[in-house]
Amino acid sequence: MTLTGSGRTVGVEEEFALVDAAGRLAPRRTAVLRRLVGSVGIFKPELHTAQVESVTPVRTDVEALRADLTTARSELAAAAAAEGCRVVPAGMPVGPAMQQAPAPRAPGPDRHARIRQLYAGAVGDYCACGCHVHVGVVDLDTAVAVVNHLRPWLPSLIALSANSPFQHGLDTGYASWRVVEQSKFPGFGIPPYLASAADYRERVGRLVECGILADERMSVWLARPSQVFTTVEVRAADVGLRVADALLQAVLVRGLVGSALRDLAAGIEGPVIDNQIGAAAVWSAARYGLDGPAIDPINEIQVPARTLVETMFAAIAPDLDELGDLDLARALLDAVLREGNGAYRQRCAGIDAVLDRFALAAPEPVVETEQMVAERCGN
Repeated sequence: MTLTGSGRTVGVEEEFALVDAAGRLAPRRTAVLRRLVGSVGIFKPELHTAQVESVTPVRTDVEALRADLTTARSELAAAAAAEGCRVVPAGMPVGPAMQQAPAPRAPGPDRHARIRQLYAGAVGDYCACGCHVHVGVVDLDTAVAVVNHLRPWLPSLIALSANSPFQHGLDTGYASWRVVEQSKFPGFGIPPYLASAADYRERVGRLVECGILADERMSVWLARPSQVFTTVEVRAADVGLRVADALLQAVLVRGLVGSALRDLAAGIEGPVIDNQIGAAAVWSAARYGLDGPAIDPINEIQVPARTLVETMFAAIAPDLDELGDLDLARALLDAVLREGNGAYRQRCAGIDAVLDRFALAAPEPVVETEQMVAERCGN
């Protein structure tokens, strides 16, 4: 299948935590966002007052996407530094807990206020940071059918991206504690098998009517048809320590969507997997990451996590090749398999070194020479 248009466009959202010099969450989101007005990157507020989201433009060229991700991280780091804080690219806050929890806020008209009111203590200090990948498709029915194909591979995307072993100064024993934190919310995990766009709307609408979701955009499935764009949105990954981690998620998800579109064109629907096995596969990926067992949701057996990742890669290699991403995806994946995912690298550094070693860096200021000034002024 030729992926002209559908399955080629991709965009990435990254969530980041702001911290003070001691590594505690710094609720300076508003001031940081004010400094980012007019930036090249696109930035938005997130649920926590110490959290900012960056959003890339829609791209077909992954090298342009890499540049977008790099620029956004640099701009955010510079704005945070100007407000006396730093940006940690980790799935959960690494430093000690805030000395005093943020004061409760009265429910208001905005969406975040409704979420805080509904979920109460579950979001009191919730500051999980993920990496979300959007891939364009032609319509909602296609998005639903593609998500059905993605379901077995979502745990492997978690294992690759796991980057939250610590929370508030403690080692959780998990590779992705963010996944555990998200499991507090109703409906979290691998999405149900959906028959059509109408089935999707009906199920989400029913959850809203039952008071379980704040609105139709609130489903916390690991992959879903976007309620805002004509895309498949995959939300499995922790935010990455490096731009390369986000780029790997982007190319793999685009390859998975391409593979799904190819199968759908051949009349092949997504595989049906047992819900309990799927939930167990998500838990195992969060617990062990790449360095332990995984559960193959299709064959319902335990296998090494890295073996399952390679199985996924082999399944989508033809689609990565057609997209022109095969060599890049292989190089990015090999780097993670060789050097470890974010959780492994954080543990190797040690909890006390994570902030200094991995905090986003602002670009070095350029000191202009006389020649540079002359060239800029056209002399």
